[in-house]
Amino acid sequence: MKRPLFYFMSICFMQFTFGQVVINELDCDTPGVDNMEFLELLSDTPNFPLDGYVVVFFNGSESGMNSSYFTVDLDGYQTDVNGLLLIGSNSVSPVPQFLISENVIQNGADAVAIYQADDTDFPEGTVATIENLIDVLLYDTTDADDTDMIAIFSQDPRFATIQQINEGSGNNTNSIQRFVDIDDNVTYMATTPTPRQLNDGSGIVLNGISIGVVQAQYDEGDSFDITFTSETPVTENLDFNILLNNFGFDTSDFTGNTSITIPINQTTASTTISLVEDSDDEGDELTKIRFESLPSEYLALNNNLEIRIVDNDFTMANFGTPLNPTFGNVESTQPSGYYNSLDGLADDDLRQALQAIIANPNVVRAQTYSDVLDILVEADQNPLNSNQVWLLYTEQGRAKLDLQTGSDNNGKWNREHTYPRSRGGFNDIEADEIADGRDVFWTTKADSLRHGNSDAHALRAADGPENSTRNNKHYGDPASGGYDGSMASTGDPLRMGESFRGDVARSVLYMEIRYNGLAVVNGYPENGPGELGDLETLLDWHRNDPPDDFEINRNNVVYTWQFNRNPFIDQPDLVEYIWGTHVGQIWDQELSLSEFESNPIVIYPNPTQQSITIKGLQNEADVIVFSLEGRTVKTLKAYPDAYLDLNLSQGLYMLHITSENKTTIKKLIVN
Repeated sequence: MKRPLFYFMSICFMQFTFGQVVINELDCDTPGVDNMEFLELLSDTPNFPLDGYVVVFFNGSESGMNSSYFTVDLDGYQTDVNGLLLIGSNSVSPVPQFLISENVIQNGADAVAIYQADDTDFPEGTVATIENLIDVLLYDTTDADDTDMIAIFSQDPRFATIQQINEGSGNNTNSIQRFVDIDDNVTYMATTPTPRQLNDGSGIVLNGISIGVVQAQYDEGDSFDITFTSETPVTENLDFNILLNNFGFDTSDFTGNTSITIPINQTTASTTISLVEDSDDEGDELTKIRFESLPSEYLALNNNLEIRIVDNDFTMANFGTPLNPTFGNVESTQPSGYYNSLDGLADDDLRQALQAIIANPNVVRAQTYSDVLDILVEADQNPLNSNQVWLLYTEQGRAKLDLQTGSDNNGKWNREHTYPRSRGGFNDIEADEIADGRDVFWTTKADSLRHGNSDAHALRAADGPENSTRNNKHYGDPASGGYDGSMASTGDPLRMGESFRGDVARSVLYMEIRYNGLAVVNGYPENGPGELGDLETLLDWHRNDPPDDFEINRNNVVYTWQFNRNPFIDQPDLVEYIWGTHVGQIWDQELSLSEFESNPIVIYPNPTQQSITIKGLQNEADVIVFSLEGRTVKTLKAYPDAYLDLNLSQGLYMLHITSENKTTIKKLIVN
């Protein structure tokens, strides 16, 4: 049964007893990205230690089955001078004493409860219980009542008449607040949030202090001021310290006074911080400006204020980005004889032998989904700036620091599965949340499909919004909104070459061979589990965008973690023997290698207006242009990565490109 906003609902509870802790206020849904959600607890005595208490959030959805999804261990914490403890993200103001990530608290219909217990008593997925229960609040955001959850908690006589409280519809500006009348009757009301204030307006009014800086980013060698402002003049000198240390950023990286005094009857004080200019390539860093301690009568209105320190000592690789690729500067680190077992095989025998190499359970390792982040910052490092990753699809650098950690993905990068998870049938498990390094791993095999979730050969750094646009669409199916990259959100004209396409194709084809249960097929299947399309599109992408130095380097890096390689980067011609023009023919590594050496030549743009670039040339080349009838039209010289002006009439032509005694033939359309 729904409760309208501002409607008081009386529920009888046991009388407030010494040492009791209750749920005082809950804001489960806030406008926008849900970054200001919070839970507030209230003790009947101020500064009450919360050792032995735990808060548990329960998921009341059909899939959640009234089980726990988030637990807060309160050991070591205590309420403030008003008996309050605020739990929420750093975006809440005043800043909570107990910090959690943004957008953790679900909207409902759900429940949150306090227990005298340990957090280990409530592993994720624990069904709601009344054992050791102290207090509970059932809530929703204009959802149907969760009768099962109500039934569980109403078994406790104290909550026999418990009902579900409505905070309001989605993106509401309310919180649910608890009130007690003179007869100890408890009511709840959805109204304007009052974090770290007693709901009835009583208690000690605390003076709030805010931290302010002019910019959110500074370069090494810069100086900047930090200003501290109180809501009302301080009644005596307010002395406090601040901290700036954060991971690698420490006192060797800055100078300045971190002991602050706001003089009596004043509201502001400031300090100047100077950033040390050094020659270390340590990457961009974040400092978090935060209060080390404040007297109990003061509140931190904001805290952990992030300032980016831009390092100008970044390095550049000896190879290009996929947008401006180079060839021949990076050597494959495949071990000698790595693919020898493939020689003399064809068809299914070739497939099985290849899978036996890249899915060998005695050699190959599987890492966690969190480990993938560490792999990507190395494997996808921008060749032009070691402080950045290179983003798939949008083809641009992005600071490594701009990793998406919350629900807001604007300006952030995250992990993109080139073989969409929903089509592949692999997902996270709890252990995936731990980044435990390259030497801690799972044993894996061809049937370990779940490990496809964290296979770095098929995961790339990608722009957050672009990743959302990609979703789980098939490649190359514009009729059904399939993703071909040409409609990417950036609209950058430099992306016309679509230099990521071959990389994507080879990673997807790798997945089919690596894991049983996956299949890359022609067309755009919607019902087949594990199926992804379109094979013809991906083969075309592979042929027209051969592996460059960036992709070879990436393969080398992933190999140091997973102990397997993407064979279609090392041996691109294998694609033709498994899916393409050479299906049924016997693979011979030596013969195929010489054939491959003449294949990585790509001409672009194609179609063209007049000029082209020939990608993949290592040295000067002779180019003979033939008409479709076989007549020689002209003879030209071409050079690596240089434009070639053709000055041809509209039509279809064949280019014979010869360099170092090797020849390849390419088709060209002139508009």
